[in-house]
Amino acid sequence: MFGFLTFGTTLTFLDLAFKKQIEAQDEKNFPRELKGSKGLIWLYKNHNPGFSFGLLKGSRAVELVPLCLASGIAGAWTYLMGTKGRFMEKLALTLTLAGGISNIYDRMVRGYVVDYFSIRWKALKKVVLNLGDLFVFAGAVLVVILGLFESIKDWRAES
Repeated sequence: MFGFLTFGTTLTFLDLAFKKQIEAQDEKNFPRELKGSKGLIWLYKNHNPGFSFGLLKGSRAVELVPLCLASGIAGAWTYLMGTKGRFMEKLALTLTLAGGISNIYDRMVRGYVVDYFSIRWKALKKVVLNLGDLFVFAGAVLVVILGLFESIKDWRAES
């Protein structure tokens, strides 16, 4: 349990540290290419007061929905930590919580989420995100993949 707790906490603080560093810089320094990325990653200083792409900005739901979801995920995470095995499920929930908590912190303290990089590849060029977003996405994808494997396993057992 403490390994996952340490890992998740480290990811949360890593994202918050990047956000703090971006916030400390002058807006005129953005956007710019991340050195060493060969143009693949660009840095931005975006403030998102809503959900993804600014959806529902100004709504109280922007604070309450993520807080409720994170509380539910934290409950599931706590339950899982008391079980043996299930490494991938634990990892998925740890990633999701780490990213979610970082973005919830932003919403509660700053009033917006700091998004600071874009992957300059095809349609992704239009998306500016932060590490917390990537952690939530990775955790969610892992949950879906694990669910698919479980469904296939159940289907085979029934056949």
